[in-house]
Amino acid sequence: MSFSKWIRIYYNKTIESIAFYPAIIAIGFLGLSWGMLEFDFSEYGKHIKSNLSWLSLKDAGTARTIISTVAGAIISLTVFSFSMVMIVLNQAASQMSNRVLKSMIENRFQQVILGIYIGTVVYALFLLSTIRDISSGVYVPALSIYLLIVLTVIDLFLFIYFLNYVTQTVKYETVIDRVRLQTFKTMERDFAEIQPVSPSWLQETSTIIPAQRSDYFQGFNAKRLLEISENNDIKIQFLFPAGQFILEGTPCIKVYGKEKLTPELLKEIADCADFFTGQPIDRNADYGFRHLAEIAIKALSPGINDPGTAVLALHALFALFDYRKYHQLPQSILNNKEESSIFSETSSFENLFDQCLEPIWNYGKEDQYIQATFLEMLQQLKNKDHQHLYLNLFEAWIQKIRR
Repeated sequence: MSFSKWIRIYYNKTIESIAFYPAIIAIGFLGLSWGMLEFDFSEYGKHIKSNLSWLSLKDAGTARTIISTVAGAIISLTVFSFSMVMIVLNQAASQMSNRVLKSMIENRFQQVILGIYIGTVVYALFLLSTIRDISSGVYVPALSIYLLIVLTVIDLFLFIYFLNYVTQTVKYETVIDRVRLQTFKTMERDFAEIQPVSPSWLQETSTIIPAQRSDYFQGFNAKRLLEISENNDIKIQFLFPAGQFILEGTPCIKVYGKEKLTPELLKEIADCADFFTGQPIDRNADYGFRHLAEIAIKALSPGINDPGTAVLALHALFALFDYRKYHQLPQSILNNKEESSIFSETSSFENLFDQCLEPIWNYGKEDQYIQATFLEMLQQLKNKDHQHLYLNLFEAWIQKIRR
């Protein structure tokens, strides 16, 4: 693995980690504590404490007690809050799908709350290390301590709001709606209107690059590949759509243009392809469709038997398919000369439609609620297919359900 690929992979893992935002916020609070101490011991800070006697703490022992109490209380608050989050995640995994855990763990609000809690503790411990037993209270950081008390009150109100937020987060409709919105945002960002293309260079002689490892193909570094293509006068084709599991050694990439390519160039091209485990919706919208399908299947399983949740997931799926029917990932990526330099296979609407809905139908075809939902949604989707691209697909499904 090249160094640039290693940096790219671990950079993505770092910014997606649950600890990323808390670490940044904690560093911010550390900077705040340093700034407040500088202000506290400055001439202006001393002047404020001298003129406002109620802002001055004469006893270093009292200051230590306040800070120690606050630090212990916030640590307990943090432990309780995120023990509750773990319980919620376990419930979501058992009742819906393990796939929804990633979107719940990556929830930015939860990470910000955790960061504020940890930052308050860091702020308190840093203050505690500066307390000195001096006869004059001017050198006790009174202003910093009073700010700590304000931060503690804010933490308590955040805790109250956090309790309500967590109880709302675990609701089925909230989880389903979050997956739907994430998927829709990814499609809006990455997809374009369907324009079937087939570059002429696909008929030329090519060199095969096999997959470097057995794992999920998650996409490629398009910017770097365009540079390689331009510098070496070659064209590149990916044989599998993103999200496909590929076995090591399977032909994965074709390179067109030169009869002989150096091993170094082939390795450089291969390193631009990303293979790793996971189903991040922000990288591949198809994962969102599959997550919703898994939620519906889990809800229809005999152990849970909750058709209502399955219907919610079906509604979200059909809303996404309504957008997906005329949009897909661009197959060709153009260079500066507006020529196709990279061609990649993309998942088709028909395959994704069948892969998601067929298992749900097999599980729930005996339930009248599921039958009615399928018929209603399929009829609406058929009526909205103004370009008549999938009329046969929708009609075949409608006839199957009616039978």
